[in-house]
Amino acid sequence: MEIRRATTVAELLAAEHLYDGPARPEWAARFLAAPGHLMLIAYVEGVPAGMVSGIEMLHPDKGAEMCLYELSVDEPYRRRGIGRALTGALAAEARGRGCYGLWVGVDMDNAPALATYRSAGAADDGEFAMLTWEFGDEVGRSD
Repeated sequence: MEIRRATTVAELLAAEHLYDGPARPEWAARFLAAPGHLMLIAYVEGVPAGMVSGIEMLHPDKGAEMCLYELSVDEPYRRRGIGRALTGALAAEARGRGCYGLWVGVDMDNAPALATYRSAGAADDGEFAMLTWEFGDEVGRSD
């Protein structure tokens, strides 16, 4: 297995089977151009087997921290340590950028995700509620 940072639209599009939905070239380009956004892809025999995306965030009184936005490992490659390795690679990237920490939101009933993050060194920080605003399909999307 090799983990590499995605730097081209082609790499992001080639990994779209790891996302929740199809990738769009214009969104992939915007992702790559956005400061603080990154995606690490795990390759097994040249095939994208898993990915983790992170977003570096800054605040005037806290400094920089990294949010683990999404982690995915393709079904045939699960339970081989790829998720743990990707999480560790993102943590190393966060440390290298001077972030004081890394965090991820996880549903409490998502046992595989909880096990992966704990095996990569994460500790529970208590329960929290996640509230969202939905703006509809038309916002941020171009057809």
